[in-house]
Amino acid sequence: MNSAIVVLIVIGVIAILVIAWAIGIYNQLVRLRNRYKNSFAQIEVQLKRRYDLIPNLVETVKGYIKHERETLEAVIQARNQAVGGLQRAAADPGNAEAIKGLGGMETVLTGAIGRLFALAEAYPDLKANQNMMQLSEELTSTENKVAFARQAFNDSVMNYNTYKQSFPPIILAGMFGHGQDAALLEYEDRQAIQAAPKVSF
Repeated sequence: MNSAIVVLIVIGVIAILVIAWAIGIYNQLVRLRNRYKNSFAQIEVQLKRRYDLIPNLVETVKGYIKHERETLEAVIQARNQAVGGLQRAAADPGNAEAIKGLGGMETVLTGAIGRLFALAEAYPDLKANQNMMQLSEELTSTENKVAFARQAFNDSVMNYNTYKQSFPPIILAGMFGHGQDAALLEYEDRQAIQAAPKVSF
């Protein structure tokens, strides 16, 4: 066999290996991005459930705490802002600004709900209300599911970012449309979100 043919075969084999290597990196980036997007979809389901419970909670409390209108309005306003934040984040879970904005809005909403429950403590009839107890239980359950879903999302984001930033994927990630890191969903006041809202009735 002449040397020119050997060189062409070697170059062809090397080209095939490089293409296979690049395809492997691309596929892994896509797989990891799809995982964190799916994880965010689980957060979205739980947050929508939470947002759906809040108007019922406010309506239940409204009959007992008529003179605390400012607190009730703050809860509804925080809920509506969080719904908008969720919609923006759900449209692109890889958008760091949208995820950060959602985290901030969730912090505000959690604080508003916490204040509502603190006020409700002063009303024994409200605490004994069957609807209030059921809503409190559902909200607590939903909060736990949100926390688990958020942890799964953050784990998926960390895996994606770690793979994308490691060598050799970092060489090709930008060319494949994976230049920007995905953002973790963090709340501004981590202690508040872990501890609140306290809904013991």
